[in-house]
Amino acid sequence: MTNKTTVIAKEILNAYETKEPIEFIRHKYTLNETEAYAVQDELIHHLTTLQQTEVAGYKISMTSKETQAIANTYEPAYGTLLATNIVQSGETLKLDSLFSPLIEPEIMFVLTDDLSVDAGEAEILEKSTICAGIEIPDARYIDWFPNFSLADLLADNTATGLVVLSDPIEPLSLGAFATIQMELFHNEEKISEGISSAVLDNPVSSVAWLVKKLAQKSKVLKKGMVISSGTFISPLPAKEGTYKVTYSDVGEVEITFK
Repeated sequence: MTNKTTVIAKEILNAYETKEPIEFIRHKYTLNETEAYAVQDELIHHLTTLQQTEVAGYKISMTSKETQAIANTYEPAYGTLLATNIVQSGETLKLDSLFSPLIEPEIMFVLTDDLSVDAGEAEILEKSTICAGIEIPDARYIDWFPNFSLADLLADNTATGLVVLSDPIEPLSLGAFATIQMELFHNEEKISEGISSAVLDNPVSSVAWLVKKLAQKSKVLKKGMVISSGTFISPLPAKEGTYKVTYSDVGEVEITFK
């Protein structure tokens, strides 16, 4: 572990502890992808101790070409979910407990068994349940979206905030996963809609990408882990009130901010 990695991880950790956002790390440090993921790993190590929690899964970011273009990259990125990042549908959150949160409608996968290191779509479907979900990205940087670089994002655990899960159901067929229709409501007013093919053509393919990416780092997906598979739409700033997302053939999920 390099000294630079440790220094950056501690700067981001300090933002967590003080609730004071910081400038983008790229203004002070140059990091390649490998180094930025190493910062994320060290940050997670500190957070598991600080919050007395454990790794509970992963989230997949930048699953559309539009969001990849923001960070000048050609593939998604992943962040690490802790047990403290996971909340249940119907809960109420304090908006001021977060930094600058966004709303992203996403399908969540909950693994019913360990995945092999080369698991493809068929194995993922065989070993998963799914939930209607909302990801709430939230970064530790000042004015972070859409102004981040890839290194900024990876080092800050790809802006992991919270993920909201409904009750799990059995997965759909692979083909049906590509045609899930989504509608997003704020205080019962429809504000957006989308389709699951926006997520790497199919959210199951997004999870398959994650399996391969983690395998490069000798990491595997274990039974019970939650995977937030990628957003159907460009993220929207979170405001006070209730957000509800409905997904065809999957169900609905909601979260309230006050």
